[in-house]
Amino acid sequence: MKKVSLELGSGGKLMRDFIAQHIVKTFKNPFLDELSDSAILPHQIAFTTDSYVVDPIFFPGGDIGTLCINGTVNDLVVSGAEPQFISLSLIIEEGMAWDDLEAILKSISKAAQKAGVEITTGDTKVVRRGQGDKIYINTSGVGKVWTRPSLQKTRPGDKIVLTGTLGEHSLAVMLARGDFGLESSVKSDCAPLNFLLPLWKKVVRLMRDITRGGLSTVLCEVAEKIPYSLLIDEEKIPLSRAVRGATELLGIDPLYLACEGRAALIVPRKNAGEILDEIKKNPLGRKAEIIGEVDDKTGKPGELLLATYSGGLRLLEPLTSELLPRIC
Repeated sequence: MKKVSLELGSGGKLMRDFIAQHIVKTFKNPFLDELSDSAILPHQIAFTTDSYVVDPIFFPGGDIGTLCINGTVNDLVVSGAEPQFISLSLIIEEGMAWDDLEAILKSISKAAQKAGVEITTGDTKVVRRGQGDKIYINTSGVGKVWTRPSLQKTRPGDKIVLTGTLGEHSLAVMLARGDFGLESSVKSDCAPLNFLLPLWKKVVRLMRDITRGGLSTVLCEVAEKIPYSLLIDEEKIPLSRAVRGATELLGIDPLYLACEGRAALIVPRKNAGEILDEIKKNPLGRKAEIIGEVDDKTGKPGELLLATYSGGLRLLEPLTSELLPRIC
């Protein structure tokens, strides 16, 4: 009998196939068919939802509380909407420490204030000991649409901008589990991306937050929707010293590591320098870089290609298996 595996929630190919073949097919409607980070509803309303099952619930740089707010806020921002209201649903395991629960609620409050959103409704359930893992959280977000992404206007020469270094969130969570016996000062990049909202007025074609599946999976999904290839330069992709060292030691490709406070943008060539300068003005964007471009001469339409350090080209594909389960 066929059974569900961890890979189904990886953000990679198996999850995409499941959504296309089961979710979209079963609940088919114009809003769902878009398969965007948020559904754009009538009256210029954006609506998104997400569930958080991160293990451990506390990690360097954040916890499940900061994660649930920032993740939902960022899905709205990259959809061209200003985050406004959030629902909060808690599934708590019997026996969870009260101090931990209170700490998480305080984190949620601080993160919501920082992101400028209000918690307006929610739900609480408790399951028996052993039927959960301390706490799971579901959040839904509503925002006011500023603009709609215009991927169909993408042209060769358009630039790909990355707002910061890759992989801190995945690495922080992984090392917090203690599975590899490594110590590092790396902290999660978990943060709200509200500072990117004004860029929608500067002819940004597309924004995508880099979560499960990492940069490679996100850009593969983008490439599949345009009649061109995407070409990124390995030398220009910013990585912190901690991430570079740990991934080399563990044999993990940082291009598939998730972030919770980074985004990839596609912008017109003529606006790229100005947009990069704007991003760098914010502390969360100081390490931003132009890492590649839309290409009509290299590879085939729909491909994501990496120009490697050695001077060759590497075809990148979406994540096909669960690299790090339960990172969000």
